[in-house]
Amino acid sequence: QVQLVESGGGLVQTGGSLRLSCTASGIDFSMHVMGWYRQTPGSQRELVAVTTANGRTTYAAPVMGRFTISRDNAKNTLYLQMNSLRPEDTAVYYCAARREANYWGEGTQVTVST
Repeated sequence: QVQLVESGGGLVQTGGSLRLSCTASGIDFSMHVMGWYRQTPGSQRELVAVTTANGRTTYAAPVMGRFTISRDNAKNTLYLQMNSLRPEDTAVYYCAARREANYWGEGTQVTVST
């Protein structure tokens, strides 16, 4: 059974930082493309950042230079370091794994106050 469990969300002031983690089980983590997505009420889920199996990274324009995605294959864990947070970063953040199939976590709420 595949499980992706996110943690690290919470409430932070504008300009603050948070580090999200996603621990995976039931998949060969090192072989999967891993990514972070986010969603606000009434909006579609959008890509935040992705890292390939060989460590190549891609970022959405709104987070470039502020967020850093990384992975620790030995720990089956994906990270998202979020700095210089803005109110518009408020969303539920989801971890995703992709290879032959797509898997999603349950999400973790990030709220950035003004």
